[in-house]
Amino acid sequence: MPSAEARMKKSKCANCFDCPSCMHTLSVRATSVQVPSPEDPNKTLPRKVYYLACGFCRWTSRDVGMPDQPVSSGGWHERETLWGKRVSTLFEHYRIVAQKDKIEKERKKSTAYRTGYLHFSDKYGVAAAVAKKYAGLTSSGTKEDATKTSEDMAPAQATAEVEGLPDSIFTEPVNVAKLTTIKQRHLQPDFQPIDASQLYPRHKQLLIKRSQRCRGCDHNLSKPEFNPSSIKFKIQLAAYHHIPELKIKSVTEFKDGEECFVELTVRNPTPHTTHVSFLPLEESLDELTCQAALPECEFTLPPRDDTAEYDDTTEATLSKDDPNVVTFRKANKLGFYIRVIPLEDQDDIIVGFQLRHDFTNMVVQLQADHREPQVIWMTHVVVVNLGPKTVS
Repeated sequence: MPSAEARMKKSKCANCFDCPSCMHTLSVRATSVQVPSPEDPNKTLPRKVYYLACGFCRWTSRDVGMPDQPVSSGGWHERETLWGKRVSTLFEHYRIVAQKDKIEKERKKSTAYRTGYLHFSDKYGVAAAVAKKYAGLTSSGTKEDATKTSEDMAPAQATAEVEGLPDSIFTEPVNVAKLTTIKQRHLQPDFQPIDASQLYPRHKQLLIKRSQRCRGCDHNLSKPEFNPSSIKFKIQLAAYHHIPELKIKSVTEFKDGEECFVELTVRNPTPHTTHVSFLPLEESLDELTCQAALPECEFTLPPRDDTAEYDDTTEATLSKDDPNVVTFRKANKLGFYIRVIPLEDQDDIIVGFQLRHDFTNMVVQLQADHREPQVIWMTHVVVVNLGPKTVS
């Protein structure tokens, strides 16, 4: 909701309530009661009424004597605090005081700015022109006419007499189960109930939604909107959710001129089946320090499944993988070997290759006719630092 409406409602929801006992959200329950018939008082008719109930601690609005409501939203009984009128008067008084201070500061700034015109010599007629111009204008900068005068407030009277404790404090046994906790009292500072029978539901506080921006490119990931259904999260548009993820799983000892095995893993983050293949670079890079023998086969990765990591049956697969290349396969993740031959006089082993995969474009088309998802083949240059060479 807009800020002005939230301020008017004191940042509280009018229809949602929190449980005063366990602080969970209350739900509206419906029940049927028998009421006298308006035509015949001797007969009763069923009527549907609503009350508030907590699904965690079983607290209900009937426990404190709140009457049931004929409608499911609104109309709930509101208690009036003893000092509510005094607090409202103080709030209005200090609001007017703050407004006066603000107007006074603006008046001083505008006065200092206007007097700067009058230091010119009068032989050019500047002073007379400026004085004539401001003579016909109202003093809009001061806004003294719109200022409200605060009412005379009666100051609070301090007293040295303290109200004594009731006799029941000393005569009746204390039942701790019926007393409220410190947290329950602080959540209702206007009443501060002592007994659990005095706990009334409290309005749910409104939440503020902040804007989130990407740290790398400063684009909006989420923006606050008046209507929650109109919020569009752009975080799913990141490349991380569409490009296959490549990681190093294990490496062997690297020695000059000897063939070494490196185990990599590739994961499919998309909800579509993806085909991945690895190709040599078209142009050699100066930073590469080894020769690589890549798998010649094409890998097929199933779509992403968030529940696959909890399912042990997904380890079995019908794919006919080469055991000399593929080390394991589980859900949308696959492990494979590449062979590298380090060059001489190099410290770190850096390998490069091309990652080729298909991408299913699921962006909704604006055309009226139905179109199939567009499949695009993409190629990326990948450079991986496998670590330092083994020192013999």
